[in-house]
Amino acid sequence: MKKRSRSAVARSAGGDRSLLVLLGLVLLAGGVLVALLGYGVFGADRAGRPLLDPAIVDLIRAQPLAARIIAIVAGVLLLVLGLSWAAGSVRPERKPDLVIDRGPATAITVDAAAAADALAAQAAALPGVGRAKARMVGTEDAPAVRVWVWLTDDADARDVLERLHGQVLGAARTSLGIAALPVAVRLELDQASSGPRVA
Repeated sequence: MKKRSRSAVARSAGGDRSLLVLLGLVLLAGGVLVALLGYGVFGADRAGRPLLDPAIVDLIRAQPLAARIIAIVAGVLLLVLGLSWAAGSVRPERKPDLVIDRGPATAITVDAAAAADALAAQAAALPGVGRAKARMVGTEDAPAVRVWVWLTDDADARDVLERLHGQVLGAARTSLGIAALPVAVRLELDQASSGPRVA
């Protein structure tokens, strides 16, 4: 449930963070190893020798075509890995459809956009709300909702939140048959309805 609540608040970047931490640790370990090697911790003779073993250098010189092919393939693999990682990071967030009833041969499904539009329309109809927007996030098994509410100047924020929780979201949970539907609500002042404050 805690993970579902986090998905309502913001898109998870845990996978990206984990990969970056792992990559950073590998690079840090390599840098420390090279620094220790240069300072002669592994022996003064080893510090004066080239980083690559002469046998490896001789092998590369003996087979230049194979060395180039290996370098090109490694570069292409790193490029593909980097591009796929970047594409995954900027990929639009999933908007799960909600399965209301699943039978042996059929299932009743509510489109994510339709459910979000219905929530937004009900929230916008509350007193003190100028406009509202909603988005379904998460997965089909663990949906969550993000709601943006723009308040009018005369709105009572506490009353709006109570009505949103009791009327709109309570009705949504009941009609969708979901016992727990994590929701993140963002309140803002509706600038479109605000006139000049100084005459």
